[in-house]
Amino acid sequence: MFKDITRITIRSGKGGNGHISFRREKYVPNGGPDGGDGGKGGDVIFVVEKGLNTLGHFNYNKKYSATDGEEGGKRRCHGKNGNDIVLKVPEGTIIRDAVSGKVIVDMSSTDGEFTVLSGGRGGIGNMHFATSTMQTPRYAKPGEDAKELDVILELKLIADVGLVGLPNAGKSSFLARVTNANPKIADYPFTTIDPNLGMVNLGEGRGFLIADIPGIIEGASEGIGLGRDFLKHIERNRVLIHMVDISSQDIETIENDIKSVVKELDDFNPDIVKKPILLAVNKIDTMTEDDLELILDDLKIKFSNSKIYAISTVSGFGVNELINDTYDILQEIPKDTMLFDSEFDLNSIKEKQGIGFDIEKHSDKDCDVYIVTGFKVDKMLGYTNLESAKGFNFFQNFIKESGIEKELKNLGIKDGDTVNVGGIEFEYYN
Repeated sequence: MFKDITRITIRSGKGGNGHISFRREKYVPNGGPDGGDGGKGGDVIFVVEKGLNTLGHFNYNKKYSATDGEEGGKRRCHGKNGNDIVLKVPEGTIIRDAVSGKVIVDMSSTDGEFTVLSGGRGGIGNMHFATSTMQTPRYAKPGEDAKELDVILELKLIADVGLVGLPNAGKSSFLARVTNANPKIADYPFTTIDPNLGMVNLGEGRGFLIADIPGIIEGASEGIGLGRDFLKHIERNRVLIHMVDISSQDIETIENDIKSVVKELDDFNPDIVKKPILLAVNKIDTMTEDDLELILDDLKIKFSNSKIYAISTVSGFGVNELINDTYDILQEIPKDTMLFDSEFDLNSIKEKQGIGFDIEKHSDKDCDVYIVTGFKVDKMLGYTNLESAKGFNFFQNFIKESGIEKELKNLGIKDGDTVNVGGIEFEYYN
């Protein structure tokens, strides 16, 4: 089934933490720090897959994650980088931020690949923190957190030619006759509920891609039915074939049918009606030659700006002339693709974070022990030298300003209790 819009959640990989360790070698009683760096988290990458023309494969899974980087190891070993996740999309897919609706990237404007979320950088091991005054640093820098984003994938077909017209005008029958497509065809309105793609092969390397756009009803440009969902595909077509059912043989009805479709196109986007439009009057096999001639003469007067083709998708009459002329017109039109500029700043995406810290209380005979963990704590310890007076003062201010001290008091901490922050224990005094 064709799917042209879907919403998914993507997440990059977290960077691996830096490692804390010390050399342990024979005859080297006081080995220096040798904790290695953490690996980089995996990226979320979108790539254009040629030949793919649907987003339906995203129906079965709504969450996609790259893997986390591994923690650094002993002996200066670097943690393994996380694996990227590569998501394949059809050419013409627009990726939007689901919250703001802003365009992140138009995959038609890339070289076929775009990294939406970068993985977190790996943390630095304690081997980097040794100084002349601090030769046994017992801290390392944690890896950067993952980033998560809800995105909307929206496919706007990139077909050379768009087939437009009211429901049951014969567009699907035309597509089936001139291409290798196999659309659903029946004699009742609203048969086509999804756009269909097909390749017209004229031989000797000549041809073009054509899209059957579902029937346009009155009010489509205002969102009635699935109108706007269908009309958006036409924006990228270079030529339009406007299919008209003339089997009613009533000239006023035929004219109104033509005008109603043109109005919806113009109301949705005035640039659409500036494209070359070929008027294909279909089902001529349902009337006599004299009646057909009268109708064609009238249409040539009323719609003098359009070239009119009398065709029958049943017998094939006039079809070859129409598709050959369409190909010739395409050769005169540059293949400039309508692109959507990026509106969303990827740098504004916050790292995926929780409340920042968590405190667990454990009761002991002599005192209570409070264990403080969380990404705020890890980051602070990664760049703070607790063995210096300046660093310890910074640490104390952090405990107050981050809300950790307030939460400790709420949990009933008292003088003499033990506070374990990131693996480092302190005795609490107010």
